[in-house]
Amino acid sequence: MGGVREMAAPFVALGPSGVAVRDRLRHLVAGDEEVLRLVGDHLGALASRDLRVRCADGLDHDGERWAERKRALTVKSSSRWAGSVTKASHDQWALARRGQLAHIQSLEAGVRTIAHRLSLPVGEKSSKRAAGGYRSKREWHAKARRLHVLAGRLEAARADWQAGRVRVVRGGKRLLNTRHHLDAAQLSEEQWRRRWQAERRFLRADGESGKRFGNETIRVSPDGEVSLKLPAALAHLANAPHSRYVLSARVRFPHRCEQWRDRVAANRAVAYRIHEDTARGRWYVTASWTIPPARTVPLATARANGMVGVDTNADHLAAWRLDAHGNPVGQPLRFGYDLTGTADHRDAQVRHALIRLLHFAKRHGLAVAVEDLDFSAEKTREKHGRRKRFRKLISGMPVARLRARLVSMAAELGIPVIAVDPAYTSKWGAQHWQKPLTTTTRKTTRHDAAAVAIGRRALGHSIRRRTAPPPAHRSDEQGHRTVQAGPGSPGREGNRPRIPGPRTRSVRAGCGANAGDQDAQHRSGHPAEHESWQHDSLPLSVFRNGDSVHHQIVDDRDPTTLSVEDLAALRENLHEQRLFRREQLQQLSSPAATRTDAVLDRRAVSQIEVRVKLAASARMVLTDVEAALARMDEGRYGVCGRCREPIAREHLMIVPQARCCTRCRHVGEAGR
Repeated sequence: MGGVREMAAPFVALGPSGVAVRDRLRHLVAGDEEVLRLVGDHLGALASRDLRVRCADGLDHDGERWAERKRALTVKSSSRWAGSVTKASHDQWALARRGQLAHIQSLEAGVRTIAHRLSLPVGEKSSKRAAGGYRSKREWHAKARRLHVLAGRLEAARADWQAGRVRVVRGGKRLLNTRHHLDAAQLSEEQWRRRWQAERRFLRADGESGKRFGNETIRVSPDGEVSLKLPAALAHLANAPHSRYVLSARVRFPHRCEQWRDRVAANRAVAYRIHEDTARGRWYVTASWTIPPARTVPLATARANGMVGVDTNADHLAAWRLDAHGNPVGQPLRFGYDLTGTADHRDAQVRHALIRLLHFAKRHGLAVAVEDLDFSAEKTREKHGRRKRFRKLISGMPVARLRARLVSMAAELGIPVIAVDPAYTSKWGAQHWQKPLTTTTRKTTRHDAAAVAIGRRALGHSIRRRTAPPPAHRSDEQGHRTVQAGPGSPGREGNRPRIPGPRTRSVRAGCGANAGDQDAQHRSGHPAEHESWQHDSLPLSVFRNGDSVHHQIVDDRDPTTLSVEDLAALRENLHEQRLFRREQLQQLSSPAATRTDAVLDRRAVSQIEVRVKLAASARMVLTDVEAALARMDEGRYGVCGRCREPIAREHLMIVPQARCCTRCRHVGEAGR
């Protein structure tokens, strides 16, 4: 492959496996808020103690220990609250373990990179594949000290991993550190304290199928009434039987309301979480439940109507529509978003851009192709060194949030999302598509060209753009040769196979079948995504005559006999011609797309006559091609329609849709 890494195959992304909807608890009275705070603080304190016990157990934790923890919590709350608390503690410990492993892998990568660069001479230049030496002795010594620091951190992290020790902060480490930077966070100590207490509260209950309304701990009825089971220590605050407290607020969940109401009416499990937004002074309840994963359509079905290639960038989505053959259609699209400001603002911006993109895809019946990006290991300064601008760029790209939202929203609209390998899409897109797609009225950017590359890779085509054949090979008599080959067609990236007969041309000495080798289009000298196509060439004898080389066909077969391979090649040729003629007629019959086109048509009436003649010629050829395919299906292909004699094989190879042999055709032309 000449240094180019192996590409992963495109795949249809799986849909979401769960749903979460949120609604505000409106019209809460002061007594309701006080009860929620008391219950949340009490359960939060129990959750903190249980998490400390779970972290202390480490790798020695087992089912008996879990049951012991739950029994200790049941005395101070209830069995269901205890089950929710112990499960949340275990999930938090497992999440910390995954983060710890990712931290170890990041440290190992940094140590390897620095050690490699320290082993190189100072000032050695880097290559495209590996970093070079450091620029100066001063930087070399600074990195040597950093290597010792990272090695110490790695040793400590590995020791914690082996012992099962994790470090978890209930309420969040970021919010905890904000306590020391209140001015930068524009918070007062009182505001920070309220946020800290709100984050450490525990008001979360898992659902239970078969129980009333799907949850016995936090229950929401189909008409929106919210009630919760009070812990044993706060049972005196109940305003309903069985130690329950009913809130005065009602919820309705505007988004997915019918799905939620159907679940609770059928007593299917629904999990709830109640939390306070101290900045706005509001309370919210979030309902979540699992759903069976949506069945993905086959990749071939998703490719049938074309694709929308999408290139993800720091401030916009660049998109371009492609037909099923990988050809760009229409104008490039751009869906911008602003990722400054609060998290809610950034999330709304991403959601709005995706809505516009999906509405376009839904309107045209297209699938969406995106890169399978993951920058989690690409942001370290050990990997990119002084390239702070690039590190900041990829750090600001919301690839994880965007991908999750895109898959979820596309599943609701029934739009397939195809993920492709992101390798070389920007580089090869700019190399092969940016300049050809740039016109006097359209400026194509690298991002637009990358969107085309992504769409072509999702369709199964190579990114490299096919060059047009010689003008003589585009004529109606010899058949059109520029139709985009299918993903499984052999030789779609190789040379055009030589066809025997009058089409064989004389070329200069030294120029032959390899003159059109497309390997030269890649700087590596090798095909980037597909192996070169090899075909069995016809035996040729070469004779010198002046400055040219004449190719004489040597074939000892019966000139009127068609083999199985010949019929297969002729059928493929006819299918390509039929596809091209249909597309040509569709383009010629379409009206002027823009006002400029209409003005040009009025100014140049002669162009209308040319379009009419081209359409008539295309219909004539299309009729002959379809008739030839019908004769091939009926077993009458290759027989002259006048003299009933076999048509010469060489003539069929040149004109596969021929109805008559050469002799009858000449007689007919002479008669006219």
